[in-house]
Amino acid sequence: MDLFEYQARDMFEKHGVPVLAGKTAETPEQARAAAEEIGARSGGVTVVKAQVKTGGRGKAGGVKVARSADEAEQHAQQILGMDIKGHTVHTVMIAQGAKIAEEYYFSLLLDRANRTYLAMCSKEGGMEIEQLAVERPEALARIAVDPQVGIDEAKAKEIVDAAGFDAQTGASIAPVLQKLWDVYREEDATLVEVNPLVKTEDGEVVALDGKVTLDDNASFRQPDHKALVDERTEDPLEAKAKAMHLNYVKLDGNVGIIGNGAGLVMSTLDVVAYAGQDHTGGASKPANFLDIGGGASAEVMANGLDVILGDEQVRAVFVNVFGGITACDAVANGIVGALKTLGDQATKPLVVRLDGNNVVEGRRILEEFNHPLVTVEETMDGAARKAAELAAK
Repeated sequence: MDLFEYQARDMFEKHGVPVLAGKTAETPEQARAAAEEIGARSGGVTVVKAQVKTGGRGKAGGVKVARSADEAEQHAQQILGMDIKGHTVHTVMIAQGAKIAEEYYFSLLLDRANRTYLAMCSKEGGMEIEQLAVERPEALARIAVDPQVGIDEAKAKEIVDAAGFDAQTGASIAPVLQKLWDVYREEDATLVEVNPLVKTEDGEVVALDGKVTLDDNASFRQPDHKALVDERTEDPLEAKAKAMHLNYVKLDGNVGIIGNGAGLVMSTLDVVAYAGQDHTGGASKPANFLDIGGGASAEVMANGLDVILGDEQVRAVFVNVFGGITACDAVANGIVGALKTLGDQATKPLVVRLDGNNVVEGRRILEEFNHPLVTVEETMDGAARKAAELAAK
Protein backbone atom coordinates (compact mmCIF):
# COMPACT_ATOMS: atom_id res chain seq x y z
CA MET A 1 0.00 0.00 0.00
CA ASP A 2 1.34 3.39 -1.00
CA LEU A 3 0.81 6.21 1.48
CA PHE A 4 -0.18 9.79 0.80
CA GLU A 5 2.51 12.35 1.55
CA TYR A 6 0.74 13.57 4.69
CA GLN A 7 0.55 9.99 5.99
CA ALA A 8 4.26 9.50 5.36
CA ARG A 9 4.97 12.80 7.11
CA ASP A 10 2.97 11.73 10.17
CA MET A 11 4.75 8.36 10.20
CA PHE A 12 8.13 10.08 10.02
CA GLU A 13 7.22 12.31 12.94
CA LYS A 14 6.08 9.27 14.95
CA HIS A 15 9.57 7.77 14.63
CA GLY A 16 11.49 10.96 15.33
CA VAL A 17 12.40 11.93 11.77
CA PRO A 18 12.61 15.76 11.61
CA VAL A 19 9.69 17.17 9.59
CA LEU A 20 7.93 20.50 9.21
CA ALA A 21 4.40 21.17 10.38
CA GLY A 22 1.61 20.00 8.10
CA LYS A 23 -2.16 19.78 8.21
CA THR A 24 -4.69 18.36 5.76
CA ALA A 25 -7.72 20.14 4.33
CA GLU A 26 -10.63 18.96 2.17
CA THR A 27 -12.18 22.38 1.57
CA PRO A 28 -10.74 25.81 0.77
CA GLU A 29 -12.04 27.07 4.12
CA GLN A 30 -10.16 24.35 5.98
CA ALA A 31 -7.05 25.21 3.97
CA ARG A 32 -7.32 28.83 5.05
CA ALA A 33 -7.64 27.88 8.71
CA ALA A 34 -4.67 25.53 8.46
CA ALA A 35 -2.57 28.21 6.74
CA GLU A 36 -3.37 30.70 9.50
CA GLU A 37 -2.20 28.22 12.11
CA ILE A 38 0.87 26.81 10.36
CA GLY A 39 1.96 29.96 8.54
CA ALA A 40 2.60 31.66 11.87
CA ARG A 41 5.71 29.45 12.19
CA SER A 42 7.18 30.46 8.84
CA GLY A 43 6.41 34.13 8.36
CA GLY A 44 3.01 33.45 6.81
CA VAL A 45 4.45 31.25 4.05
CA THR A 46 2.90 27.83 3.46
CA VAL A 47 2.84 25.31 0.64
CA VAL A 48 -0.45 23.89 -0.65
CA LYS A 49 0.23 20.33 -1.88
CA ALA A 50 -2.19 18.00 -3.68
CA GLN A 51 -2.42 14.61 -1.99
CA VAL A 52 -2.39 11.98 -4.72
CA LYS A 53 -0.47 8.73 -5.06
CA THR A 54 1.44 9.66 -8.19
CA GLY A 55 4.41 11.77 -9.18
CA GLY A 56 4.52 14.97 -11.21
CA ARG A 57 2.27 16.99 -8.91
CA GLY A 58 4.33 20.14 -9.24
CA LYS A 59 4.39 20.07 -13.04
CA ALA A 60 0.62 19.52 -13.06
CA GLY A 61 0.01 22.58 -10.87
CA GLY A 62 -0.70 20.56 -7.75
CA VAL A 63 1.93 22.25 -5.56
CA LYS A 64 1.76 26.01 -4.93
CA VAL A 65 3.45 28.38 -2.51
CA ALA A 66 1.13 30.69 -0.57
CA ARG A 67 2.29 33.83 1.19
CA SER A 68 -0.94 34.42 3.08
CA ALA A 69 -3.97 32.52 4.31
CA ASP A 70 -6.05 34.14 1.56
CA GLU A 71 -3.65 32.88 -1.07
CA ALA A 72 -3.65 29.39 0.47
CA GLU A 73 -7.43 29.33 0.25
CA GLN A 74 -7.29 30.37 -3.41
CA HIS A 75 -4.71 27.72 -4.25
CA ALA A 76 -6.75 25.04 -2.47
CA GLN A 77 -9.80 26.10 -4.49
CA GLN A 78 -7.83 25.51 -7.68
CA ILE A 79 -6.19 22.23 -6.63
CA LEU A 80 -9.09 20.39 -4.96
CA GLY A 81 -10.93 18.36 -7.57
CA MET A 82 -8.01 18.55 -10.00
CA ASP A 83 -7.18 15.45 -12.05
CA ILE A 84 -3.48 14.52 -11.89
CA LYS A 85 -2.60 11.54 -14.08
CA GLY A 86 -6.02 10.01 -13.50
CA HIS A 87 -6.01 10.71 -9.75
CA THR A 88 -8.64 13.10 -8.38
CA VAL A 89 -7.44 15.42 -5.61
CA HIS A 90 -9.72 15.05 -2.60
CA THR A 91 -7.27 16.42 -0.02
CA VAL A 92 -4.49 18.99 0.15
CA MET A 93 -1.78 19.31 2.75
CA ILE A 94 -0.91 22.75 4.05
CA ALA A 95 2.79 22.52 4.85
CA GLN A 96 5.03 24.92 6.70
CA GLY A 97 7.32 26.95 4.47
CA ALA A 98 11.08 26.40 4.68
CA LYS A 99 14.18 28.39 3.81
CA ILE A 100 16.12 25.76 1.89
CA ALA A 101 19.88 25.91 1.57
CA GLU A 102 20.51 22.51 -0.06
CA GLU A 103 18.44 19.57 -1.33
CA TYR A 104 19.43 15.89 -1.06
CA TYR A 105 17.91 12.50 -1.86
CA PHE A 106 17.59 9.33 0.21
CA SER A 107 15.67 6.09 -0.16
CA LEU A 108 15.65 2.64 1.36
CA LEU A 109 14.04 -0.18 -0.57
CA LEU A 110 13.78 -3.92 -0.93
CA ASP A 111 16.38 -5.30 -3.35
CA ARG A 112 14.71 -8.54 -4.44
CA ALA A 113 17.44 -9.52 -6.89
CA ASN A 114 20.13 -9.54 -4.20
CA ARG A 115 17.83 -10.56 -1.33
CA THR A 116 18.76 -7.60 0.79
CA TYR A 117 17.89 -3.92 1.29
CA LEU A 118 19.35 -1.10 -0.75
CA ALA A 119 20.01 2.44 0.41
CA MET A 120 20.38 5.13 -2.25
CA CYS A 121 21.64 8.60 -1.45
CA SER A 122 22.62 11.69 -3.42
CA LYS A 123 23.71 15.26 -2.84
CA GLU A 124 21.41 16.21 -5.71
CA GLY A 125 17.82 16.01 -4.51
CA GLY A 126 14.61 17.61 -5.71
CA MET A 127 14.82 16.17 -9.23
CA GLU A 128 13.40 12.88 -10.50
CA ILE A 129 15.77 10.22 -9.28
CA GLU A 130 15.20 8.09 -12.39
CA GLN A 131 16.55 10.93 -14.49
CA LEU A 132 19.59 11.34 -12.25
CA ALA A 133 20.29 7.60 -12.27
CA VAL A 134 20.37 7.60 -16.08
CA GLU A 135 22.13 10.89 -16.77
CA ARG A 136 24.61 10.93 -13.88
CA PRO A 137 24.72 7.51 -12.19
CA GLU A 138 27.94 8.41 -10.41
CA ALA A 139 25.99 11.01 -8.40
CA LEU A 140 23.80 8.34 -6.81
CA ALA A 141 25.38 6.20 -4.11
CA ARG A 142 24.01 2.65 -3.79
CA ILE A 143 24.81 0.83 -0.56
CA ALA A 144 23.58 -2.64 0.42
CA VAL A 145 21.96 -2.84 3.87
CA ASP A 146 21.95 -6.08 5.84
CA PRO A 147 18.38 -6.69 7.11
CA GLN A 148 19.79 -8.19 10.31
CA VAL A 149 21.78 -5.04 11.09
CA GLY A 150 19.92 -2.22 9.36
CA ILE A 151 21.27 1.31 9.28
CA ASP A 152 23.30 1.74 12.43
CA GLU A 153 25.80 4.54 13.04
CA ALA A 154 28.52 2.81 10.99
CA LYS A 155 26.23 2.09 8.04
CA ALA A 156 24.84 5.63 8.06
CA LYS A 157 28.38 7.01 7.88
CA GLU A 158 29.17 4.61 5.01
CA ILE A 159 26.14 5.90 3.10
CA VAL A 160 26.87 9.62 3.51
CA ASP A 161 30.55 9.10 2.72
CA ALA A 162 29.67 7.19 -0.46
CA ALA A 163 27.35 10.03 -1.47
CA GLY A 164 30.22 12.50 -1.14
CA PHE A 165 29.03 14.65 1.75
CA ASP A 166 31.60 16.61 3.72
CA ALA A 167 32.21 15.49 7.29
CA GLN A 168 30.07 18.19 8.93
CA THR A 169 27.06 17.75 6.64
CA GLY A 170 27.35 13.98 6.75
CA ALA A 171 27.38 14.03 10.54
CA SER A 172 24.08 15.96 10.56
CA ILE A 173 22.44 13.66 7.98
CA ALA A 174 23.52 10.29 9.41
CA PRO A 175 21.20 10.34 12.47
CA VAL A 176 18.24 11.11 10.20
CA LEU A 177 19.06 8.06 8.08
CA GLN A 178 19.02 5.93 11.21
CA LYS A 179 15.55 7.27 12.07
CA LEU A 180 14.35 6.53 8.55
CA TRP A 181 15.58 2.97 9.04
CA ASP A 182 13.37 2.82 12.14
CA VAL A 183 10.39 3.78 9.96
CA TYR A 184 11.29 1.10 7.42
CA ARG A 185 11.70 -1.66 9.98
CA GLU A 186 8.97 -0.84 12.49
CA GLU A 187 6.28 -0.15 9.87
CA ASP A 188 7.11 -3.13 7.63
CA ALA A 189 7.81 -0.94 4.61
CA THR A 190 9.19 -1.97 1.24
CA LEU A 191 10.09 1.63 0.34
CA VAL A 192 10.93 4.76 2.30
CA GLU A 193 11.93 7.70 0.12
CA VAL A 194 12.68 11.33 0.94
CA ASN A 195 12.99 13.71 -1.98
CA PRO A 196 14.06 16.23 -1.05
CA LEU A 197 15.82 15.77 2.24
CA VAL A 198 16.87 19.37 2.86
CA LYS A 199 19.29 21.41 4.89
CA THR A 200 17.70 24.71 5.88
CA GLU A 201 19.50 28.03 6.14
CA ASP A 202 19.63 27.39 9.90
CA GLY A 203 21.57 24.17 9.28
CA GLU A 204 18.75 21.78 10.21
CA VAL A 205 18.18 18.59 8.21
CA VAL A 206 14.49 18.05 7.47
CA ALA A 207 12.48 15.47 5.49
CA LEU A 208 10.51 17.82 3.27
CA ASP A 209 8.63 15.27 1.20
CA GLY A 210 8.15 11.58 1.89
CA LYS A 211 6.99 8.50 0.05
CA VAL A 212 6.29 5.23 1.85
CA THR A 213 5.10 1.87 0.56
CA LEU A 214 3.94 -0.67 3.14
CA ASP A 215 4.07 -4.45 2.77
CA ASP A 216 0.50 -5.78 2.74
CA ASN A 217 1.85 -9.21 3.68
CA ALA A 218 2.71 -7.80 7.10
CA SER A 219 -0.74 -6.32 7.73
CA PHE A 220 -1.50 -9.03 10.30
CA ARG A 221 1.00 -7.42 12.67
CA GLN A 222 0.21 -3.82 11.73
CA PRO A 223 -3.45 -3.30 12.75
CA ASP A 224 -3.01 0.47 12.75
CA HIS A 225 -2.39 0.43 9.00
CA LYS A 226 -6.07 -0.23 8.29
CA ALA A 227 -6.78 3.40 9.20
CA LEU A 228 -4.46 4.54 6.39
CA VAL A 229 -6.69 3.17 3.63
CA ASP A 230 -8.62 5.81 1.67
CA GLU A 231 -11.46 3.99 -0.07
CA ARG A 232 -12.12 6.98 -2.33
CA THR A 233 -8.81 6.42 -4.10
CA GLU A 234 -8.94 2.61 -4.31
CA ASP A 235 -9.80 1.01 -7.61
CA PRO A 236 -13.18 -0.67 -6.98
CA LEU A 237 -12.21 -3.83 -8.87
CA GLU A 238 -8.94 -4.15 -6.96
CA ALA A 239 -10.81 -3.61 -3.69
CA LYS A 240 -13.35 -6.28 -4.65
CA ALA A 241 -10.59 -8.74 -5.59
CA LYS A 242 -8.75 -8.03 -2.36
CA ALA A 243 -11.90 -8.81 -0.36
CA MET A 244 -12.04 -12.16 -2.20
CA HIS A 245 -8.35 -12.80 -1.42
CA LEU A 246 -7.38 -12.70 -5.10
CA ASN A 247 -4.03 -11.46 -6.40
CA TYR A 248 -5.35 -8.90 -8.89
CA VAL A 249 -3.93 -5.79 -10.50
CA LYS A 250 -5.94 -3.77 -13.01
CA LEU A 251 -4.24 -2.75 -16.24
CA ASP A 252 -5.31 -0.63 -19.19
CA GLY A 253 -6.33 -3.23 -21.76
CA ASN A 254 -9.23 -5.31 -23.06
CA VAL A 255 -8.14 -8.96 -22.61
CA GLY A 256 -8.89 -10.26 -19.14
CA ILE A 257 -6.32 -12.77 -17.88
CA ILE A 258 -6.60 -15.56 -15.31
CA GLY A 259 -3.74 -17.92 -14.52
CA ASN A 260 -2.36 -20.04 -11.70
CA GLY A 261 1.05 -18.89 -10.55
CA ALA A 262 2.61 -15.45 -10.82
CA GLY A 263 5.25 -16.56 -13.32
CA LEU A 264 2.70 -18.08 -15.67
CA VAL A 265 0.47 -15.02 -15.43
CA MET A 266 3.38 -12.69 -16.21
CA SER A 267 4.26 -14.81 -19.24
CA THR A 268 0.62 -14.69 -20.30
CA LEU A 269 0.65 -10.90 -20.15
CA ASP A 270 3.62 -10.94 -22.51
CA VAL A 271 2.16 -13.33 -25.08
CA VAL A 272 -1.16 -11.44 -25.11
CA ALA A 273 0.68 -8.16 -25.65
CA TYR A 274 2.70 -9.66 -28.51
CA ALA A 275 -0.39 -11.29 -30.05
CA GLY A 276 -2.29 -8.03 -29.81
CA GLN A 277 0.52 -6.21 -31.57
CA ASP A 278 1.01 -8.82 -34.29
CA HIS A 279 -2.61 -9.71 -35.05
CA THR A 280 -4.68 -6.66 -34.10
CA GLY A 281 -2.27 -3.81 -34.67
CA GLY A 282 -2.10 -3.07 -30.95
CA ALA A 283 -5.90 -3.00 -30.52
CA SER A 284 -5.77 -5.78 -27.89
CA LYS A 285 -3.76 -5.58 -24.67
CA PRO A 286 -3.84 -7.25 -21.23
CA ALA A 287 -6.57 -5.84 -18.98
CA ASN A 288 -5.30 -7.24 -15.69
CA PHE A 289 -3.01 -9.52 -13.72
CA LEU A 290 -4.97 -12.20 -11.84
CA ASP A 291 -3.28 -15.13 -10.15
CA ILE A 292 -5.77 -17.61 -8.66
CA GLY A 293 -3.02 -19.68 -7.07
CA GLY A 294 -2.77 -23.44 -6.89
CA GLY A 295 -6.37 -24.28 -6.02
CA ALA A 296 -8.56 -23.39 -8.98
CA SER A 297 -11.86 -24.44 -7.40
CA ALA A 298 -15.23 -23.47 -8.83
CA GLU A 299 -15.57 -20.77 -6.17
CA VAL A 300 -12.15 -19.27 -6.82
CA MET A 301 -12.66 -19.38 -10.58
CA ALA A 302 -16.12 -17.81 -10.23
CA ASN A 303 -14.71 -15.03 -8.07
CA GLY A 304 -11.95 -14.38 -10.58
CA LEU A 305 -14.33 -14.26 -13.53
CA ASP A 306 -16.74 -12.10 -11.55
CA VAL A 307 -14.02 -9.49 -10.99
CA ILE A 308 -12.74 -9.56 -14.57
CA LEU A 309 -16.17 -9.50 -16.20
CA GLY A 310 -17.01 -6.50 -14.02
CA ASP A 311 -14.34 -4.51 -15.88
CA GLU A 312 -16.15 -2.61 -18.64
CA GLN A 313 -12.94 -2.50 -20.69
CA VAL A 314 -12.69 -6.29 -20.94
CA ARG A 315 -13.90 -7.73 -24.24
CA ALA A 316 -12.56 -11.30 -23.92
CA VAL A 317 -11.01 -13.46 -21.20
CA PHE A 318 -7.98 -15.74 -21.47
CA VAL A 319 -7.84 -18.53 -18.85
CA ASN A 320 -4.33 -20.03 -18.88
CA VAL A 321 -3.81 -22.83 -16.35
CA PHE A 322 -1.04 -25.39 -15.93
CA GLY A 323 -2.23 -28.42 -13.99
CA GLY A 324 0.15 -29.38 -11.24
CA ILE A 325 -0.99 -30.08 -7.70
CA THR A 326 -4.46 -29.15 -8.95
CA ALA A 327 -5.10 -31.33 -12.01
CA CYS A 328 -6.59 -29.99 -15.25
CA ASP A 329 -9.86 -31.92 -14.78
CA ALA A 330 -10.39 -30.14 -11.46
CA VAL A 331 -9.65 -26.82 -13.19
CA ALA A 332 -12.10 -27.64 -15.97
CA ASN A 333 -14.76 -28.51 -13.43
CA GLY A 334 -13.99 -25.22 -11.73
CA ILE A 335 -14.60 -23.33 -14.98
CA VAL A 336 -17.85 -25.21 -15.58
CA GLY A 337 -18.97 -24.51 -12.03
CA ALA A 338 -17.98 -20.86 -12.34
CA LEU A 339 -20.00 -20.36 -15.52
CA LYS A 340 -22.99 -22.08 -13.95
CA THR A 341 -22.63 -19.87 -10.86
CA LEU A 342 -22.34 -16.67 -12.89
CA GLY A 343 -25.17 -17.58 -15.24
CA ASP A 344 -26.29 -14.59 -17.30
CA GLN A 345 -23.52 -12.45 -15.79
CA ALA A 346 -21.05 -14.27 -18.02
CA THR A 347 -21.46 -12.46 -21.34
CA LYS A 348 -17.94 -12.27 -22.77
CA PRO A 349 -16.00 -14.96 -24.66
CA LEU A 350 -13.54 -17.15 -22.76
CA VAL A 351 -10.49 -18.73 -24.34
CA VAL A 352 -9.15 -21.59 -22.23
CA ARG A 353 -5.74 -23.19 -22.50
CA LEU A 354 -5.04 -26.15 -20.21
CA ASP A 355 -1.82 -28.13 -19.96
CA GLY A 356 -0.13 -30.42 -17.49
CA ASN A 357 -1.56 -33.04 -15.16
CA ASN A 358 -4.74 -34.71 -16.54
CA VAL A 359 -4.98 -32.29 -19.47
CA VAL A 360 -6.85 -34.70 -21.77
CA GLU A 361 -9.63 -35.18 -19.24
CA GLY A 362 -9.79 -31.46 -18.57
CA ARG A 363 -10.26 -30.64 -22.23
CA ARG A 364 -12.89 -33.38 -22.57
CA ILE A 365 -14.93 -31.87 -19.72
CA LEU A 366 -14.96 -28.45 -21.39
CA GLU A 367 -15.79 -29.87 -24.80
CA GLU A 368 -18.75 -31.84 -23.41
CA PHE A 369 -19.94 -28.77 -21.50
CA ASN A 370 -20.04 -27.07 -24.90
CA HIS A 371 -20.67 -23.57 -23.56
CA PRO A 372 -21.15 -21.04 -26.43
CA LEU A 373 -18.75 -18.56 -24.83
CA VAL A 374 -15.89 -21.05 -24.32
CA THR A 375 -13.15 -21.79 -26.86
CA VAL A 376 -10.49 -24.38 -25.97
CA GLU A 377 -7.01 -23.89 -27.46
CA GLU A 378 -4.12 -26.32 -27.08
CA THR A 379 -1.19 -23.88 -27.14
CA MET A 380 -0.46 -20.73 -25.20
CA ASP A 381 0.36 -18.72 -28.32
CA GLY A 382 -2.77 -19.94 -30.11
CA ALA A 383 -4.96 -19.06 -27.14
CA ALA A 384 -3.38 -15.62 -26.84
CA ARG A 385 -3.97 -14.95 -30.53
CA LYS A 386 -7.61 -16.09 -30.30
CA ALA A 387 -8.27 -13.96 -27.21
CA ALA A 388 -6.67 -10.91 -28.83
CA GLU A 389 -8.76 -11.35 -31.98
CA LEU A 390 -12.01 -11.76 -30.01
CA ALA A 391 -11.26 -8.69 -27.92
CA ALA A 392 -10.58 -6.61 -31.04
CA LYS A 393 -13.92 -7.45 -32.68
